[in-house]
Amino acid sequence: MRFIKFIATAWAGLLAACGSVNSLAPVADAPGASPASVAGAGPTGAARNWADYKLRAARRIHATSATETFSGPLPDPLQSIPVLQVQLNRDGSVRNIVVLRTPGQSPETVQMAMRAVRRAGPFEPVGHLPRPWQFNETFLYNDSMKFQLRTLAEAP
Repeated sequence: MRFIKFIATAWAGLLAACGSVNSLAPVADAPGASPASVAGAGPTGAARNWADYKLRAARRIHATSATETFSGPLPDPLQSIPVLQVQLNRDGSVRNIVVLRTPGQSPETVQMAMRAVRRAGPFEPVGHLPRPWQFNETFLYNDSMKFQLRTLAEAP
């Protein structure tokens, strides 16, 4: 089970080294709500860079999937660690989701994570950010099949 933690750490380092997108706008509690409608989910105005965008996106995913998340320390070992690449259109709508890592244990968490991303969309527009318009997110699942997002778990 320490192997899963090792893989999570390795993926986190790899994704950080790739300079993946970092934040998105605030999320609404209700599916289909506009990104700006979630109070307290993040700063107003356009994301300054991909790091800011990815953090905002993670907050939005978390807020729209509140019943599927957990908080507090990460368990050792984690149950499952799917990694997704979210490709966006200029307006912030989800164009495509690419699975970068399918976990060997509990592979059904890939579909659960993809549903969480789709539920959170559309995200903030990305036309002002450099291409490619995409970000990666790692979902960290516990034994209860609830997740934390790596981006939020590592946020200051």
